[in-house]
Amino acid sequence: MKQFRIAVIAGDGIGKEVIPIGKHVVDVACEHECEIEWVDLPWSSDFYREHGRMMPEDGLVQLRSFDSIYLGAVGDPPDVPDYITLWGLLLPIRKQFDLHVNVRPVRLMPGIQGPLRNRGPEDIDMLFVRENTEGEYAGAGGRVHQGTEHEVALQTSVFSRFNVERVVRYAFDIAQRRRKHLTSITKSNAMQYGMPFWDDVVNDVAREFPDVEVSHVLVDAAAAAMITKPQTFDVVVGSNLFADILTDLGGALMGSLGLPPSANIAADPTVPSLFEPVHGSAPDIAGQGIANPIGTVWAGAMMLDQLGESDSASRIVQAIEAVCADGSVLTGDLGGSATTVEVGEAIVSALRDQN
Repeated sequence: MKQFRIAVIAGDGIGKEVIPIGKHVVDVACEHECEIEWVDLPWSSDFYREHGRMMPEDGLVQLRSFDSIYLGAVGDPPDVPDYITLWGLLLPIRKQFDLHVNVRPVRLMPGIQGPLRNRGPEDIDMLFVRENTEGEYAGAGGRVHQGTEHEVALQTSVFSRFNVERVVRYAFDIAQRRRKHLTSITKSNAMQYGMPFWDDVVNDVAREFPDVEVSHVLVDAAAAAMITKPQTFDVVVGSNLFADILTDLGGALMGSLGLPPSANIAADPTVPSLFEPVHGSAPDIAGQGIANPIGTVWAGAMMLDQLGESDSASRIVQAIEAVCADGSVLTGDLGGSATTVEVGEAIVSALRDQN
C-alpha cells in the first residue's frame, strides 16, 4: 500500500474549520488504497504575531520533504495586513517550489441553483489554467519618496518565454483531453508589450496541437461572456491576475466561492504541489461552524489525483456531486442550513454508499 506524507497548513479563519473535514474525507476515500500521514504545521497569522513571520526561516526546507501540501486559508485583517500573509507564506511557496500552474475547475454542480437564469451543469463546465509565478504577481517594482507628495509606486508585470510556454502547453494538453477548445485571455489592446508576447507564445504552441481550436479573448470581454454564454468556454489559460479574477467570477457562477478548489502544480515532480480552496479565510464567519467545506474537500480530491490515486479522487468528486444533487445537507451560502461538520458527514456517507 502506498504511503504519503502531507504537510497541512490550516492557516487562519475558516481554514481551521474546513481542513479537518477535508482530511477526514480523504482518509475515508483512500482507506483501502493508501496510507496518509498528516503533519499539521501551525503557520498562520497567530504564528506571525508570536514570531514576526508567517513560517519559520527553514519553512521551505521543511516543506520540501513532503509529498504534498494541503492549505486551508491565510489572512486575518486588519490586524495582519493581507500582503504580509500572502507574501510571507503562500507566494514564497509558489515561487520557490516553482508551482508554475494553478488549476481551477469551474463547474455548476447538479442540484445547485447558480445565479444565471436557465443555465445548468451542461452549460458551466470549464477549467482554468492560471500562470502562477510571474505576470502581475511577480513582485517586481517598488516605492520611492514614500510619505511625500512625490511618492511613486511601480508594479511591473514579468513574462518570460520559458514560463509562459510551459504554462500554455500544460493548458493545451488538458484541452486535448477535454473538448479540444482553448481560450487565451489577455488585454493586448491596452498592454502593448507583455500581452501581445503572450499571444505570440500561444500561437507558437498551438502549432503542436492542430486539433485544438484556439480563441483569443480580451479579459473584459471574457468576463462578459462568462455571464452571457458560459457554454463557449472549455479550457481557459490566462496570466496570474486575469485568471485569478475570472475564477472568482467562476466561483460565483458555481453558486458560491465555497465550492471551487485549486491545485498549484510543481514543475518538478519531486517537489510537493499545493492544494487549497479558492475561498479566503472569511473572518466574518470564522468560528461559527457554517463555512462550506466542499472547496477544501474537492481540493483534497485534486491532491489525490496528482499523487496518482485517481480512483479515490473520482469517488470524492462523485460524493460531492451526490450531496449537491440531493440538496438536503448544504451550508447557508448554498441556501441550506447545515453546519460545516454536517456537510462533511454527508460527503463521507455518500462515499460509503458507493461501496
